[in-house]
Amino acid sequence: MVRLNSKTRPDNKSRPDPASKPALGSVAREVSNGRTTIVLTWDFEQGAASVWSLLTKPESLRAWAPYTADRDLSQVGRVVLTMLGDGDGPDVDVPSVVLVADAPRLLEHSWASDMLAWRLTPVGSGCRLTLHQTLADASMASANAAGWHLCLQVAAAVLAGKHPAPVRGMAAMERGWSELNDGYAAVLGVAPTRLGEVPKTA
Repeated sequence: MVRLNSKTRPDNKSRPDPASKPALGSVAREVSNGRTTIVLTWDFEQGAASVWSLLTKPESLRAWAPYTADRDLSQVGRVVLTMLGDGDGPDVDVPSVVLVADAPRLLEHSWASDMLAWRLTPVGSGCRLTLHQTLADASMASANAAGWHLCLQVAAAVLAGKHPAPVRGMAAMERGWSELNDGYAAVLGVAPTRLGEVPKTA
């Protein structure tokens, strides 16, 4: 689904066939001013305060996300996000900025040339996370949706008191990233991201 107004939010998320494999999260696509935003929704059994901590504390980020930070993200201002290697490559520092930190409802920050907005809303005794990622490279839409799917699965397990290994780098391939990439591309109405290919230019 394509939304032409970045200020509106999808009101009828595309949902996959329950019999399809693998099961996908709720996802949509917005296009505004030439930039693509993917909108991924994920429900957690825990409340917003617990999920907020997972999104903002460096030690918690390290347990599930592709990056950690040099400080708590609960305050606006400059921050360095460190992309964590998978053992085959080095960590990479990415200077970033936290633009909004409204605990425990909304966190917005840059990530390289992308923008991430994490919105938390109560749902019963748990909460709903809605992630908006505005992409510098629209061809990465399905790749990012697939990657966040795997990361958020780990995040849910961490919040449930388990200790799964974070999914980074080539480990994602062993966890079904390719199938998720194709599945999310179909739902988003885009071509699947083909990593390693040189993007075509006009």
